[in-house]
Amino acid sequence: MLIETKGETVVSRKGSRFSSLPDAAVDEIFALNHAYATDTHPEKVSLGIGVYRTPEGKPWPLPSVQKVEEQMLLENDPARHEYLPIEGDRVFLDLARDLMFGFNHKKAGETPAEKEAKRRIASVQTISGTGANHVGAMFLAQHLKPKHVWISSPSWPNHQTIWELQGVPRMSYPYFDAVTRSFDFEGMMRTLEAEAQEGDVVVLHACAHNPTGIDPTKEQWKAIADLCQRKGLFPFFDSAYQGFASGSVAEDSWAVRYFFNLEPRMEMCVAQSFSKNFGLYGQRVGAFHLVTNGENPAEQELVTKNLCHIIRGEYSMAPRAGSTIVKRILGDDHLRAAWQRDLDVMSSRIKKMRQALYDELVRLKTPGNWEHIITQNGMFSYTGLTLRQVLALRTQYHIYLLKSGRASISGLSDNNVAYVAKAIDDVVRTVV
Repeated sequence: MLIETKGETVVSRKGSRFSSLPDAAVDEIFALNHAYATDTHPEKVSLGIGVYRTPEGKPWPLPSVQKVEEQMLLENDPARHEYLPIEGDRVFLDLARDLMFGFNHKKAGETPAEKEAKRRIASVQTISGTGANHVGAMFLAQHLKPKHVWISSPSWPNHQTIWELQGVPRMSYPYFDAVTRSFDFEGMMRTLEAEAQEGDVVVLHACAHNPTGIDPTKEQWKAIADLCQRKGLFPFFDSAYQGFASGSVAEDSWAVRYFFNLEPRMEMCVAQSFSKNFGLYGQRVGAFHLVTNGENPAEQELVTKNLCHIIRGEYSMAPRAGSTIVKRILGDDHLRAAWQRDLDVMSSRIKKMRQALYDELVRLKTPGNWEHIITQNGMFSYTGLTLRQVLALRTQYHIYLLKSGRASISGLSDNNVAYVAKAIDDVVRTVV
């Protein structure tokens, strides 16, 4: 604003246009990790961030991944920094799709039925699983226009943020029974049956539910699929732990494959991450798959074009290096076998640490039933600890886990599991 004063021009400045911005929540996981990093206590333990760690608490680059990285370094390919197409690396996408949906990854062994089934799926490369969730949510918000999106309570917090940004009303379905520390199957089914409307999106965790570590049984998955099909709901699978959870890529994608192969055909989508199962956390490798009913063969290309339109306006295209690593491993039988051994190492160590924590709590006769520690699956455990107990673990023992009581089991080791169990035993007995 300009103001004239005795022949002089005086600039009157108003407050900043951004002074009334709403406060934005700080991401708890990264804030917790920062607090852990700055803690100097010699016995500190990080059970917060969801990354695999060695028994020494160090990052573990997968040997299969390191082998490919060494090959790429020797090749010194001048095209290694070139742009990818907007939709991503086509060979990577085909291999990622085949891994998720259970197709034969060798073209020579492809059956006519597989070729037809693959034509139902439009795939694009994304910036890891978060990018896949975001691109998928934006696409569905624009073109499916759901009245609501249904997200489990609790769920990965970013599910709420991603759908909030799309302006789609968010609804919650029960998932965790705090009393029994088990899956609230009846509550989920009752809520969706009574309240979900045709065309609504239902976010489902393909395996190793984050944060609870509790998955439906196969019979329960069948009932969920039947409900979605009967009510015309749109399943949105988030798959972040395929192969990492159980050690079997087939077992960890069972629900996705079951939904995909149902008759009559169901339309659905999958956000696929390679952060956990390839240890490529910082490379941001992901894929989004939109599944049609296949009645119109032209839809695959049409969906891909619309997804590319979103990607071009968001980030143009995904990174090249990480997807090249995944592509080479999945496309080579020897490297694929080596990767499977890496999955076995990670999944078996997580299971071993679950058992060790449970055994130690039993030995200490810690009040309560702790069987949920070993019946839960994957990287995380919903421990059942209260907020006050979690905070006491942090202040008294320098053990860091989320306020909800979610613990990352990969932070446990033979060196610290007894210490963690003793700390839990103490806060359970002394902190209400």
